[in-house]
Amino acid sequence: MESSNYKISVIVPVYNVEAYLRRCVDSILAQTIEDLEIILVDDGSTDRSGIICDEYGKAHERVRVHHKTNGGLTSAWKAGMDLASGDFAGFVDSDDWIEPDMYERMLDLVLRTHADVAVCGLVFDFEDPKIPKRKEISNFKKEVYDRKELEELFPSLINDGSFFGRTLQSARVTKLFRADLIRRNMKYCDDRVSLGEDMQITFPVLLDTGRLCVVRDFFPYHYWINQKSITGKYDSGYMEKVKLLAERLSVISREKGVYDFSDQIRNDFLSMTVLAVKNEIYRNYKAGRKAVTANVKGICEDAQVREALGNHTMDRLSFSIRLYLRLMMKGRYNLCYWLVLVFFKVNYYLGREYRRQ
Repeated sequence: MESSNYKISVIVPVYNVEAYLRRCVDSILAQTIEDLEIILVDDGSTDRSGIICDEYGKAHERVRVHHKTNGGLTSAWKAGMDLASGDFAGFVDSDDWIEPDMYERMLDLVLRTHADVAVCGLVFDFEDPKIPKRKEISNFKKEVYDRKELEELFPSLINDGSFFGRTLQSARVTKLFRADLIRRNMKYCDDRVSLGEDMQITFPVLLDTGRLCVVRDFFPYHYWINQKSITGKYDSGYMEKVKLLAERLSVISREKGVYDFSDQIRNDFLSMTVLAVKNEIYRNYKAGRKAVTANVKGICEDAQVREALGNHTMDRLSFSIRLYLRLMMKGRYNLCYWLVLVFFKVNYYLGREYRRQ
């Protein structure tokens, strides 16, 4: 099948990224595939991002602009999908950029293999020059998976027994989807979810996918990480966001009914809870040790967390994670505090702890 017979819609959620937006849009305009539309969704930006969007919309026929009140990342890309007219859909975040042949190569493989979804790799580009670039490859190892082979991955799709052991690479930006497959699953995307947003679309889509293909050894997506992405601001609502994501994944699992993912969702929830503890300690340290350890105690003594600590099925954990979970279980919150400040501070600086949740 000729790729020229198919159109791709690229949705770009935009919010206060005036410093990076032109780099992003220019990289999409430079794509080697011709039949492509770019949908810029201005999610209530308060800087010049909306103006920049309009400039591109006036200068390029392929660029469509939609302005909306601020509603978060999920609401923005959902609005973009409502406007999309392509046979296939892709997503690019507005502070990132892509290589010129990204969508041509992905579409060619989708059409050649009759797949519903194509997957590629990405590169983490750090603003801090001291941190080297890192590549993230797909956890899908073969070039093509038919439905039976995808179902064989279900027992480890969300967790394979290790810390954050997701076989499912959740990032929507490294994928090209048949547009109708996205639309059928948009009902699962809750605008309230603001942590791990991509999981609530890639998870249900994969459960409906008949065939998936992987462009191997291909890293065309550049994921930009500035220093604020690593150090970040303290988020007092982090644990509630973790709970909401687990709740939404449970809803998807139940309603799809193709496999029982409850143990894996519990494991993933516990992995995210460790990050919530680290958020309290590493990013809220100015509140003082007494206040921070009290917050950590509140997290660890939550009934849902206690259940996960006592019943998780992760049997491939490193010694350090097993130790940390034991400290959380035993109420050794002062030790949790000092371990994060000493050990995880180094890892955050090196970028080792950064991941797309």
